Amino acid sequence: MNDLLQVKHLNKHYPGFALKDISFDVKPGRIMGLIGKNGAGKSTTLKSILNMVQPESGTVAMLGKDFYEHEKECKQNIGVVFGGIDFYPLKKLSAITDVTRRFYRKWDQQLYKDYLRQFSLDESKQFRSLSNGMKVKYLLALALSHHAVLYILDEPTSGLDPVSRDEILHIFTRIVKDGKRSVLFSTHITSDLDRCADDITYIQNGMVLKSTDKETFLRSFEYLRTNEDTGLLSLEEIMLRTEGSALDETAL
Repeated sequence: MNDLLQVKHLNKHYPGFALKDISFDVKPGRIMGLIGKNGAGKSTTLKSILNMVQPESGTVAMLGKDFYEHEKECKQNIGVVFGGIDFYPLKKLSAITDVTRRFYRKWDQQLYKDYLRQFSLDESKQFRSLSNGMKVKYLLALALSHHAVLYILDEPTSGLDPVSRDEILHIFTRIVKDGKRSVLFSTHITSDLDRCADDITYIQNGMVLKSTDKETFLRSFEYLRTNEDTGLLSLEEIMLRTEGSALDETAL
């Protein structure tokens, strides 16, 4: 099967910051982690992919179709979660869901109810009354309830307690098990990626430093090891040792 997502040469400039030639692919049946420190360009990359901000150049293909030309059709097949979205804070979850589900031809009300139970969500509550972690769970319930094949998530485990994070990571693993669906999610919690990611894309200062399968990624940074290190460096150690320092690009 072809890649579910192909991002090629995306560029977007802001005063004091720019995405520069962002390129990577997401294959079916894979979980890709998008890593980088705060301000590296992770959220801007995801928003550019989804046309929430308009890149100045580059292409995005989803399911073999140009996303910008077939945006409405492509969005039927993706589930999206972004933090910091407050919807209508005074509205009950049931009212928000009633509006949201009308956008999706394959909305599965029973599946949605199953996730409500799994996440212990009460539809009678106002959105503003939810904790940050419960807001994330509600957004996930919406994203997971219309049989998408590609899930694009910005910091989906941020603000969740360890038990809830485990629950979400298990869902991601279950989603891709059929080999047809994929998950792309940004995170600063590298331990989550150590446990569930198949592929890693590392962004630093608006540029992709490396995008490959996790094992190859970890081996690419062996040159950072010291005499005291044993085995491959963790993702956290790689980020700590590369951020703020000039990388030897020949080693990548």
